Amino acid sequence: MTLARTAFFRKRILAVALAGVASPALAQGAPALSAAQPDYLGIIADLQRQIDELKATVSELQAERQAAAAAPVAAPPVMAQAAPSPPPAAPVATASPATQVADASPKKGKAWYEKLQLRGYTQLRLNTIVSGDADAPAGVSRLRTIGDGDVRSGNNFSFRRVRLVLQGDVSDYLSLYLQADMASAVSNQSVGERREGFAQLRDAYADVFPTKDKSFRIRLGQSKIPYGWENMQSSSNRLALDRSDGINSGAPSERDIGIVAYYTPDHVQDIWDRLGKDGQKLFGNYGAFGLGAFNGQGTNRTETNENVMIVGLATWPFELDALGLEGQVLELGGSFYRNRINPEIRTGGVSPIDYKDNRIGVHAILYPQPFGLQAEWNWGRGPEFNPVTGRIEERPLNGGYVQAMARVRRSPLGPFYPFARWQYYRGGFKAATNAPRLETEELEFGLEFLPTPALELTVTYGFASRKEADERRFGQAEGELLRIQAQWNY
Repeated sequence: MTLARTAFFRKRILAVALAGVASPALAQGAPALSAAQPDYLGIIADLQRQIDELKATVSELQAERQAAAAAPVAAPPVMAQAAPSPPPAAPVATASPATQVADASPKKGKAWYEKLQLRGYTQLRLNTIVSGDADAPAGVSRLRTIGDGDVRSGNNFSFRRVRLVLQGDVSDYLSLYLQADMASAVSNQSVGERREGFAQLRDAYADVFPTKDKSFRIRLGQSKIPYGWENMQSSSNRLALDRSDGINSGAPSERDIGIVAYYTPDHVQDIWDRLGKDGQKLFGNYGAFGLGAFNGQGTNRTETNENVMIVGLATWPFELDALGLEGQVLELGGSFYRNRINPEIRTGGVSPIDYKDNRIGVHAILYPQPFGLQAEWNWGRGPEFNPVTGRIEERPLNGGYVQAMARVRRSPLGPFYPFARWQYYRGGFKAATNAPRLETEELEFGLEFLPTPALELTVTYGFASRKEADERRFGQAEGELLRIQAQWNY
């Protein structure tokens, strides 16, 4: 309905109304044309007809206005702004053809480099030999550990680890992992003096997933050797400051270059996910089953023979709810490896003889809820220096540890973990020059607490009896150690 038409009907209604009012007055004031009585009935009928026409016109106007209010409102012309109309109902939003085409097209995913994340952790330590054989004459063992070279006399603060990790999914079927440590030490810089703070490659591998559920993976590159539960567990999660001599001597620094396949059934992954959400210290998802082949010479060491190190691991968590232990999990498993290695020798280079280096081990972990136990033991044969013959020989070895622990979820200082660990080892140490014999027995008490999730503080006090990892020194060094560590995660 246009404005002109609306004005026309308004004028018509006004004219009819005036005519109806003025007709009797005009009839009274006008001189009679005839003596006949006026036809009032005809006038009334005519007025009624006009009223009916007006009602029909008003109904038509109302119907058109309602239809206009229900239809989408177009932008009014500039001239129509002078005559505002009643506000219409809210229009129905419609997408333009261009928007519909954009919505129909698939959304572009993130580029692979946008999926990478950078994280890490740093460990600052203070090691103090409270009493015992901090120093000794030549040929006599001093109190030292193979897990931390800064357990020595004359030392104060040191960085044990400064790790940076770059990781992420390149696609649904490939992920990458790159880790460096900026706290490595290098010797022989100035007549044997150590230099600290060197960067060293720790991990550089890619995971290939044949299926989208990622239950099976093939790992290519430098990564952890799947031997020993404690060896696989990250140092950022472990309660004790160092790994035990008995287990870690099988794979010192834990890594080598090779290829390994891992498989994790959905049921096992669900248990580990639940434990992880609960804040338990897991060993990491290296698979419930793992089988791999590595160079076998050790971390960042050149391969020296044509043999490969064959390694296998199996671990399985059992839920103990049926025994009345609600939420408790017991994990059992074992691992093995077969290898041949050329140890470094005192005269320089590596031994021309490659020695058998074979082990088998078992592990058990009862996760602390609130009390727990953890134990590992292994047996085997490997290279060991014999001081009687003055040569490296293949000799038997055995050792491991038992650890008791508890978890307190809430306290004024935050969550904390008290623990106690006893370790034992008798056998060669293939990572040191001439593969010297180790004789280790140590009892350690510790406490780790977390003021915030990003900060962990650990204090340990230990009673140690050790043979130093040097075939030129003899006897047992004994003493007590106080060790403090601050770890911050980022």
